[in-house]
Amino acid sequence: MVILQFMAGLVLLMLGAEALVRGASRIAAALRIAPLVIGLTVVAYGTGAPEIAVSVKAVISGQADISVGNIIGSNIINILLILGLAAVIMPMTVSHKLIQLDVPLLIITSVVVLFMGLDGIFSQADGLILFAVLIVYTVFLIFNSRVKEGNDVSEYAGESSPSGKKTAITWILDIGLIVGGIFILVTGADWLVDGAVLFAVYLGISELVIGLTIVSVGTSLPELVTSVVASLRGERNMAIGNIVGSCLFNLLGVLGLASIFAPGGLSVADAVIRFDIPVMIATAVACLPIFFTGGVISRWEAAVFLGYYGAYTLYLILAEAHHEALPGFSGTMLYFVLPLTTVTLFILTLQEYRKRKAWG
Repeated sequence: MVILQFMAGLVLLMLGAEALVRGASRIAAALRIAPLVIGLTVVAYGTGAPEIAVSVKAVISGQADISVGNIIGSNIINILLILGLAAVIMPMTVSHKLIQLDVPLLIITSVVVLFMGLDGIFSQADGLILFAVLIVYTVFLIFNSRVKEGNDVSEYAGESSPSGKKTAITWILDIGLIVGGIFILVTGADWLVDGAVLFAVYLGISELVIGLTIVSVGTSLPELVTSVVASLRGERNMAIGNIVGSCLFNLLGVLGLASIFAPGGLSVADAVIRFDIPVMIATAVACLPIFFTGGVISRWEAAVFLGYYGAYTLYLILAEAHHEALPGFSGTMLYFVLPLTTVTLFILTLQEYRKRKAWG
């Protein structure tokens, strides 16, 4: 029954996210907002709704570790797993806007979150600051990215009616999708968290590891489906925008609201500060040179992301089991794999910089 409840929660999260994203994207398309901005905001926030539903539910239920683990784990999964899979399927051209604004903002926000959590708690004041930044960021994007007339804005443009123009009925239907999607998401989150807690108790696994793995993978499924489908359809700006936007939404919106709703603030485990948040920061930093080199995420770069996600997951499993192989694995990653990757990315970035400088 626990497995059925958990799986049913996942299904409801995916269905709710699909309804929410479809309705919101149609409305955004009618308002003529650019595909990248739709990916960074409407789609990212819509597919990020499972994270907010699960994290707030976990906070209210007293499972702070699941809430924090879900947020941090989802960001690591978004970049290493989801971006990796999407780019393996179809190499992606990266918008200069992402390199100049959104990825640097993600790196800065990740570092700020680390400093906020050094005292062992994300206070309600921290939450208010993060959520206020999300509002400012969203308003900035929308007011600076309206599409010029005649441009197609999204895969959803024109879906609402044969003529491509929205009528009163299509507006009502799209708003209904949003409301229905939110209701289904809340129900799915309730089932998922309850099932995850029972899993942790039954298997003797910590709630933090459950949040960082099973729950974060489950709540990231909408991002995975959306980005892979967008990549296959050639909507690469929407695919990348969805991933970067979801990461920003997780830190600013989900962590912000979870901290606000948590009585006395949201406690954070020392292991998260020492390991998981630094890993999250490293994945965000890794985006800049990879995005910068040639403006394309190649298949081999995507494969590196996937490899690192596998290594991160294996580390969590070994650490939880206190396995004897953990010291050797950690040493190999820390003193060989990570330095080699860093040097490779530095050389590629330097080559790209010199090439652009030579072109004038």
